[in-house]
Amino acid sequence: MKRFAIIACCLLAACTDREESLLVRTVESELQRCPTAADLDGQQGRLKWNYTTGLELKAFLDCSDEKGLQHTLAYVEDWYDALIDSTGAIGGGYKESNYSLDHICPGWALLQLVRISPKDKYFKAIEQLHRQLLDQPRNAEGGFWHKQIYPDQMWLDGLYMAMPFYAEYTRDYAPEDLRTSHYDDIVRQFDLTFHNCYDPATGLLRHAWDASHRMFWCDPQTGLSAHAWGRALGWYCMALVEVIDIMEHDFRYPDQVLPGILSSVIASLLPYADPETGLWYQVLDCPGQEGNYLEATCNAMFAYSMLKGVRLGVLEGVMDEEKACQIYHQMLDTFVTVDEAGLVVLHDCCAVAGLGGKMMRSGTYDYYINEAVVENDPKGMGPLIWAMREYERYHENNLDQ
Repeated sequence: MKRFAIIACCLLAACTDREESLLVRTVESELQRCPTAADLDGQQGRLKWNYTTGLELKAFLDCSDEKGLQHTLAYVEDWYDALIDSTGAIGGGYKESNYSLDHICPGWALLQLVRISPKDKYFKAIEQLHRQLLDQPRNAEGGFWHKQIYPDQMWLDGLYMAMPFYAEYTRDYAPEDLRTSHYDDIVRQFDLTFHNCYDPATGLLRHAWDASHRMFWCDPQTGLSAHAWGRALGWYCMALVEVIDIMEHDFRYPDQVLPGILSSVIASLLPYADPETGLWYQVLDCPGQEGNYLEATCNAMFAYSMLKGVRLGVLEGVMDEEKACQIYHQMLDTFVTVDEAGLVVLHDCCAVAGLGGKMMRSGTYDYYINEAVVENDPKGMGPLIWAMREYERYHENNLDQ
């Protein structure tokens, strides 16, 4: 297979031609591999209200108009139409009483879709998801439980699953007298996870925190899980840049807390990069340890968060354009190839990892490094597309100057 980095280098010049865009080629590769959105994430045509599908469909929507990919709109809309009935009820396994933050995630793309295609049933589904958030169980400090089946637990993943939807809904739909309290609540969720998942020995954030200190996977003294997992911190970084961006457009709510958290997290992450590649491992706090590996999804998430954070002007003194672009290019060189059919392939994606549940997931080092590794996982493809979009925007702006 041909290294994608060669292609990337050839595209460093301005490329306004649709066929030359790295981003377009990646989206089209996914559409060719997965003829319908129900084929994403190995679903093979099964309809499931799934955060991974929602994540990648949001990336497709973001590229639809600006990259001449209008056909992706029908691709996205078909999936939502198949899952949301005429009354606005959500199918595909969604159940409000499960109080799963994962199930909020597809609602963020739906907030975007409803602006393009304002169907009444979409509005009703959005209201159902918002109602779930308002009723979501909380721990004693006010933090959302990750799911009903995970009482008192806050996972870094959950911030991405729910906070961009919560912030955008607040900006666009919340009554004026509730807007500030909702924004305050959003900031509180980030603040709680930052302070309670923080590992003073490394400066990194652990995957999760159990406020009750009862779960078998946590330290009984702190409630912390055993390690800093790459993708968990990637989710958290992406949640921060998205919410900062959303709130920045509502000038009635200036916030300095979230940019400070993002800067702190990125600054703590940098020393844990692999010295040879400048990229990060599956288990962040064990770099170079036997069995640990450079993992694609977290690196795509970090590259995207850094590029966007620099563009938003919230990483001054921590990250600049040159460093963010260097990490982006190294991420492409390490994880991305083109197969014999000309399709873009993302390698070395951790398929899934979590804590507790029916599989009794322990969160130990051996647990994380032995989870399945796959190609083209939506949890990597979505952030990869966003990172490409940020880079192309950055490059085009530089050429215009």
